[in-house]
Amino acid sequence: MTELPIAELPPARCSGRFTISTLLGTEEGGRGPYVPTESSGCDSAQPTQLSGSTLCTRTFGYNTVDVVPAYEHYANSKGVGDTRKGRPSLADLHSILKPDPGHLCVPVSDPQRSNGLTEASPEEASAEPGTDPALEPVRFGWVKGVMIRCMLNIWGVILYLRLPWITAQAGIALTWLIILMSVTVTTITGLSISAISTNGKVKSGTICVCPGMGHEGQGGPKNMLGRQQTPRGASTSSGGTYFLISRSLGPELGGSIGLIFAFANAVAVAMHTVGFAETVRDLLQEHNSLIVDPTNDIRIIGVVTVTVLLGISLAGMEWEAKAQILFFLVILVSFINYLVGTVIPATAEKQAKGFFSYRADIFAQNFVPSWRGPEGSFFSLFSIFFPSATGILAGANISGDLKDPAVAIPKGTLMAIFWTTMSYLVLSATIGACVVRDASGSLNDSVVLGSPGCEGLACAFGWNFTGCAQQQSCRYGLSNYYQSMSMVSGFGPLITAGIFGATLSSALACLVSAPKVFQCLCRDQLYPLIGFFGKGYGKNSEPIRSYMLTYVIAVGFILIAELNAIAPIISNFFLCSYALINFSCFHASITNSPGWRPSFRYYSKWAALFGAAISVVIMFLLTWWAALIAFGIVIFLLGYVLYKKPDVNWGSSMQASSYNMALNYSVGLSEVDEHIKNYRPQCLVLTGPPNFRPALVDFVGTFTKNLSLMLCGNVLVAPRKQKMPDSRLTADGHTKWLMKRKIKAFYTDVVAENLRSGVQMLIQAAGLGKMRPNILVLGYKRNWRTASPQSLEDYVGILHDAFDFKYGVCLMRMKEGLNVSRVLQAHINPTLEAEERNGTRGRAAPSTVDPTTLACEQQASTIFQSEQGKKTIDIYWLFDDGGLTLLIPYLMGRKKRWGKCKIRVFVGGQINRMDEERKVIVSLLSKFRLGFHEVHILPDINQKPRPEHIKRFDDLIAPFRLNDGFKDEAIVNEMRQDCPWKISDEEVDKNRVKSLRQVRLNEILLDYSRDAALIAITPPVGRKGCPSSLYMAWLETLSQDLRPPVILIRGNQENVLTFYCQ
Repeated sequence: MTELPIAELPPARCSGRFTISTLLGTEEGGRGPYVPTESSGCDSAQPTQLSGSTLCTRTFGYNTVDVVPAYEHYANSKGVGDTRKGRPSLADLHSILKPDPGHLCVPVSDPQRSNGLTEASPEEASAEPGTDPALEPVRFGWVKGVMIRCMLNIWGVILYLRLPWITAQAGIALTWLIILMSVTVTTITGLSISAISTNGKVKSGTICVCPGMGHEGQGGPKNMLGRQQTPRGASTSSGGTYFLISRSLGPELGGSIGLIFAFANAVAVAMHTVGFAETVRDLLQEHNSLIVDPTNDIRIIGVVTVTVLLGISLAGMEWEAKAQILFFLVILVSFINYLVGTVIPATAEKQAKGFFSYRADIFAQNFVPSWRGPEGSFFSLFSIFFPSATGILAGANISGDLKDPAVAIPKGTLMAIFWTTMSYLVLSATIGACVVRDASGSLNDSVVLGSPGCEGLACAFGWNFTGCAQQQSCRYGLSNYYQSMSMVSGFGPLITAGIFGATLSSALACLVSAPKVFQCLCRDQLYPLIGFFGKGYGKNSEPIRSYMLTYVIAVGFILIAELNAIAPIISNFFLCSYALINFSCFHASITNSPGWRPSFRYYSKWAALFGAAISVVIMFLLTWWAALIAFGIVIFLLGYVLYKKPDVNWGSSMQASSYNMALNYSVGLSEVDEHIKNYRPQCLVLTGPPNFRPALVDFVGTFTKNLSLMLCGNVLVAPRKQKMPDSRLTADGHTKWLMKRKIKAFYTDVVAENLRSGVQMLIQAAGLGKMRPNILVLGYKRNWRTASPQSLEDYVGILHDAFDFKYGVCLMRMKEGLNVSRVLQAHINPTLEAEERNGTRGRAAPSTVDPTTLACEQQASTIFQSEQGKKTIDIYWLFDDGGLTLLIPYLMGRKKRWGKCKIRVFVGGQINRMDEERKVIVSLLSKFRLGFHEVHILPDINQKPRPEHIKRFDDLIAPFRLNDGFKDEAIVNEMRQDCPWKISDEEVDKNRVKSLRQVRLNEILLDYSRDAALIAITPPVGRKGCPSSLYMAWLETLSQDLRPPVILIRGNQENVLTFYCQ
């Protein structure tokens, strides 16, 4: 905390001792002293030195701008136009303060606010008088919103119409096994989704935030009464399962599974509607009142039913919830009616249909399986039953409509699983103990006990069903009659009402879930052409367009009109969703991310992994071709998102996993000894802002992409005490620019008082472990003749520093220059031109870069982005530097844009030994396996250059000469000390041969490589003590007048190539 001396305050401002309640009341009500209002007593009309904040006396008798912890400091999803409430910045607390006593103020306590509570939300408090408050969306608790909804979705068509039939086929024992296997998967998934949903705030009312309306994955702020505040302009739709998976695993898997899950819910609408239509058809058939025929009646009734359900859904969540309560009560009554019916003595009519009340013999016979028909196998029955256990996500799918999703989802989901599981087990056991598998339904089949020719269990009860059983023509019994529960019950119409309630409630739940999931998926804009369906209407942002799409899909599957054909399709899609949910929980747990802190503790990462694995195994055991289709769709959608790389940041476990992998590999790399065979050119590129020198970035990016490290360095030259911009924001902007240019590189910057010290920092500190630069790449200093002497000394000094730190050096020169910036900034980029304009030092740092603006700016095109065709890459390997001069052009030639270029190698030699020297070099290059076959010997490299070129060199160094030939030695030494960059006559004479060599090399380059695509040449090394102007004159002479880019490469004299295999 920044402590300041207490200033004398006006007596009128003093209102006695502060209490914690007064402090919290001001803070939590959204009117803390950092955002002064009238109630704080702060004079906000007179700003202080603190970034526009106001200095207030807070507590304990001294002045500070520090604030106590508050909810709104951590809730970063805000409505457009809201006043920002936050803690002071580090600069506010850390910078030198010049307090003005007139600006110090004390919050005035308000008796009405002393309890620390606010009566109105910040939005309500700031609203103009007379305006109507915004309509509050409908919210549900854990019972009404999750448990009842999940139970209704689980109690679907399978419960009434297929569970008795499954019991007859598989027997009570295997039916229980099918139920428990399904429940195992759903329970583990329920635990996983409970952990995921309690790991932070599941967005309530703001699941999907429209672009530009705030960050994703955070909830709106709550007032002190705990009411959720919905940011203005935000959506109140719920992403449900899609939201949980995508924000946990990331958009790649989350998007694909969200699309599949929405589709599965849409198909589930058809399945439950067909179950309802099948029941209505059976009733019509009993009364001989079919509309057309049995199959088309299902289609007609199904389409009409789903249309009515669509109308209920469009009426809003409140109407839909009321309908669900009604359905729930009907189902409970039907269960009670069924259980009562099992203990009522069977009438003759019911006995003819196979019902004999509880009998141990019937239970024993039905305990074992009796497979019949094409669906008579364990996994076929499992695939038919499993959709009845898939309603566990019905509550999570409307998480945006829950009051407290983090509490409601775990509690409601697990309770729903428990009660529905008990109901399934009880139903299969009771009906298996009461009803035989085959019955004719004819009262004429009653016989006297012990009659001859009677076979089967019913004979002991006075009924002979032998004939229809042998001919497999029985119409009744568990194996033949889907309406067995209705027959057993005390009052059949109540079971029919229960079937109506179960099927319609499940269909309605799926009809609500699918559009909401799809709406959030559309708004995240992960896939093209679906944004149209993301628009919401009304106070709850109802996805009407998504409702219509779900309706069309449901109608399409209703036309199949066969329940046993639709159920297996859904099973695979739901199993795929459950596998991804469990994998999300497991993956988030093993990444050890500090952000994974679910408040729900009763989960296990290994149980989640088991749940994911068993879901995948069951998928293939059920229908292997449907599983392959489901995985094919997931992989296709995953590949699309990976290719498009959507600009989203949800803090997913994939991000945490990437960090873990990178960290582990980086640490592991430190344990590996370096070997020449694994040498990689890792480059520290002095680009300054990378967008200033795109050619330099593209050149290095060409041979380092997917191969080695590239790090763009920038030195911000500024006085030590000067306030610097936010370096993270600046780095983020340059990194986005690099990513848009498809350059795989890092960006880093340092603040230094001069260029050379900044580069020294980068050379010593850049990199991590073994991933450290070994080559310094920078642009050629074109204006060295007109630049300030100090900048010239710094530039050459940087080259000396690089060699001192065992770096290789690579200089790049282009005829048109490297800097493409159009507007000169206050700070000239340090790589080439820092501190050289007017000889000034300590310029201001550049203004903060807006990442979005920088990433969207026009990208400059360079020669390294275009196809080079059948040109040549000329390598002048004049000195043995370890092979770096050969390696970089070789790596360039491996790239597609440079692949057609022919690489030529030029070396110096003697005219009388040309053939021998050429054979030696060819033999050496062949052992390096570089594929260089064209070698040229330069016998005339030692010839004297033309006189006009010699004169040009002399004119080049003339302004930098001391002309000390006839001066006293003491004066000469003093002149050298004062002007170390200048050249003495002695140094000119001593380096005359070396200077003429550079002149001659330039003539050779002009003769041989005028039309090359790229020239790589080994430059001379300037010894320490050599005047910087003389060294720059050598580089200037060597590379002048050349049209292609010239790369001056000098290794650190250590081998980077080897022809050995070990």
